[in-house]
Amino acid sequence: MQVFIAGPRTISRLEPELLKHLDTLIDNGYTILIGDSIGIDKVVQEYLAARQYKKVKIYASNGIARVNIGGWDVMKIKVPADKKGFAFYAAKDLAMADEADYGIMVWNGSSKGTLNNFLNMARLGKKVLVYYTPDRKFHLMQSLEDIKKLYLNH
Repeated sequence: MQVFIAGPRTISRLEPELLKHLDTLIDNGYTILIGDSIGIDKVVQEYLAARQYKKVKIYASNGIARVNIGGWDVMKIKVPADKKGFAFYAAKDLAMADEADYGIMVWNGSSKGTLNNFLNMARLGKKVLVYYTPDRKFHLMQSLEDIKKLYLNH
């Protein structure tokens, strides 16, 4: 089982509820797919490294990992030279969504990148457990309709 974990660059600590989910992934021996950014990517990497967890893949646009705390394998996602900014990093996120069996996302209600990630997962027919920071609750997203409800109701 491969799990795509993502969230905003503005979040720099993991809530206890998220740590429980990470521990469950580790206990089950799942492969964790994660990006190479600051924020959620970095704090999840720090936690996995502290736990000495090995089943982690870091996804990096054009193979240049900005953050790889555990020295894990880097999945080199080729990005065309004309892609810049959001589109440049969204390419690696789409690759993770494609490879993952399901996702765990941390969302603050404003991160466009994180929203794009769980929209991609829904389009691929994959479930995402979204930890919505404003209400500090998990929401299961199984369809675009679920995402629409969360987005419009909060």
